[in-house]
Amino acid sequence: MLHAMDIDVWLQRGAVAQPSSISDTLATGNSAVLDWPELQTSVAACTACELHRSRSQTVFGVGSRQADCLVIGEAPGAEEDRRGEPFVGPAGQLLNAMLAAMGLSRDDVYIANILKCRPPGNRDPEHHEVSECSGYLARQIALVEPRIILALGRIAAQNLLHTATPIGQMRGQQYTYGDTEIPVIVTYHPAYLLRSPGEKRKSWDDLQLAMTYLAEVKA
Repeated sequence: MLHAMDIDVWLQRGAVAQPSSISDTLATGNSAVLDWPELQTSVAACTACELHRSRSQTVFGVGSRQADCLVIGEAPGAEEDRRGEPFVGPAGQLLNAMLAAMGLSRDDVYIANILKCRPPGNRDPEHHEVSECSGYLARQIALVEPRIILALGRIAAQNLLHTATPIGQMRGQQYTYGDTEIPVIVTYHPAYLLRSPGEKRKSWDDLQLAMTYLAEVKA
């Protein structure tokens, strides 16, 4: 049970070629046959778009591979690119607080991004970059088999759900991922909340919705 004090604390916190067999598998749309090690190897060696030229390393994903909740962000930032792990900078610290408010930790969820490489200057991902990376994320989702997906930010939500709807209109709505029945909960990206702390109350509403879905699927 989350107490009011806990909620208040949270609200105030403010060039290597791919292995041919794996590459060919993804290119022919058969990524569903890849297991975790093969998928991670393919991501690490990916040169499908120009982002591989400027990255320090790819950022695959972290957390429980049997998680009920899959958290999806936009793309790695500078610190994530350096360390090879998603959400490790200030936005990651806020994400940890958001998860704690839900009664979860980073070890309880799986965290991934729409893109596995950092765009230069942290610019928005381009359409073709998202397209080239989409098979990797789709396979991660298939392997985790989450009960719910928490999409953080406009870019993650719009690309995951294939819509141009503004994030303010996506919040609180009922979505499912692709042709599955996995609910997708849309909320603001932690980096945005750091810039706009007044929106944290809205994000808490979204997290409560996610908690409701989790409670229902576990019942």
